[in-house]
Amino acid sequence: MADGVARWGRRRVLRRTALLAGGAALGVAATVQTTWVADRRLPLAGGPASATLGSRYQQVGGGGVEVVWAVRTGDPLVALTFDDGPQPQWTPMVLDTLAEHRVPATFFLVGERARRHAALVRDRLGGHEVGNHSWAHHDLARMDAHAAYDDLRRSHEAIAAATGVAPRLLRPPWGHLGGAVLHAAARLNYRLVLWTLQMVEAEYPHDPAGHARRIVADVRPGTILLGHDVGPERRLVALGGLPDMITGLRARGYTFVTVSELLRRAAVLGAAR
Repeated sequence: MADGVARWGRRRVLRRTALLAGGAALGVAATVQTTWVADRRLPLAGGPASATLGSRYQQVGGGGVEVVWAVRTGDPLVALTFDDGPQPQWTPMVLDTLAEHRVPATFFLVGERARRHAALVRDRLGGHEVGNHSWAHHDLARMDAHAAYDDLRRSHEAIAAATGVAPRLLRPPWGHLGGAVLHAAARLNYRLVLWTLQMVEAEYPHDPAGHARRIVADVRPGTILLGHDVGPERRLVALGGLPDMITGLRARGYTFVTVSELLRRAAVLGAAR
């Protein structure tokens, strides 16, 4: 009798487990189906996937857009970049470290934050470069062509007003690209800049020196290095190790340049060959 009860108990557990697994699978399938249906309903003409807008003449600035992840060069050059700022907690710390070590960098600013915290960057970006990182760090790749352009134009104007310099580079949030992003970038005469290597703070909790050694070892000539001057507290590992990163790369013979300077030098080298 006890064996029979145990068997019935096991059957009941197995049946419930199967039902739960089936329900979970159905839930996943329903989520995927819902996303698929939603994406299928996105407009094609002028939508997130479309790099054209209507049937009339395309207002696309210079007529093209370049996307850059890195630069091919034999010279030991590296471009240090910071995303998501400015913010009072961290941006001044980054600027102080860069000033102390005389390192130029490229800051991809969020327009809404640039307007709200303009005093943090005003008169402090001499030798540095600014780029556009969207108005409020929303996913541009899911916006239609009009919304993506309006977002970037609004951010462009806010960054220019806050810094006194009009950005010429664009890095979309999370590096997400879409047709509408490309179209908007062309209209604003931007170069799209992604990255070759990024900080890996989560792998080195409470170990700024270890994180710095990892980044120094991974850099190659022409690297565009991604950091952040905004975010969760764990990112302070990278910023705390920034002096070690700078001195380590200089010990390897590297020169720090802005992204635009990296692109300019690569073009000069290419023309000389």
